[in-house]
Amino acid sequence: MPIYCFKDRKPQIATNTYIAPSAQIIGAVTIGKQCYIGHGAVLRADYGTIIIGDGTAIEEGCIIHARPQGITQIGKEVTVGHGAMIHNAIIEDYAVIGMRSVISDFSKVGTWAIIGEMGLVKNGQTVPPAKVAVGVPVKIIGDISEEQKRFWAEGKKLYQNLSLRYPEWSKEIK
Repeated sequence: MPIYCFKDRKPQIATNTYIAPSAQIIGAVTIGKQCYIGHGAVLRADYGTIIIGDGTAIEEGCIIHARPQGITQIGKEVTVGHGAMIHNAIIEDYAVIGMRSVISDFSKVGTWAIIGEMGLVKNGQTVPPAKVAVGVPVKIIGDISEEQKRFWAEGKKLYQNLSLRYPEWSKEIK
């Protein structure tokens, strides 16, 4: 798997974290325990900093970056859906970022918030905790339900389990 230093900026990866062979981790990236970093994901912290909390899933094809001297911070047990882009933003614990969503500069997604597929959290926008937001740009359409929390908690466990099992279960065919 391509893990790169950039000058003196070196990735820090905790135990039981799975990083797909086709993912790229560059520079000042800190990844917590039991995370899943999917195929084709790019986490680039050449000039900025990226911090990812324990138990978070960064699914296939995601792009995560931070501005020079900036920070992209993703909390614990966050689900970042396939193909999402996060740039210099804060995503708090347990949030769900839908597939192909864009979380733009200086924005914030609160604890347990859900961003629907292809949602755009625009520059400087805040989505409060436990809200569901959809659209371009996102608009809040309601509160997260207990049923949604249970559903997403199970999904988070699935990816945490994958972080442990993927190295033993997936084999390259030559």
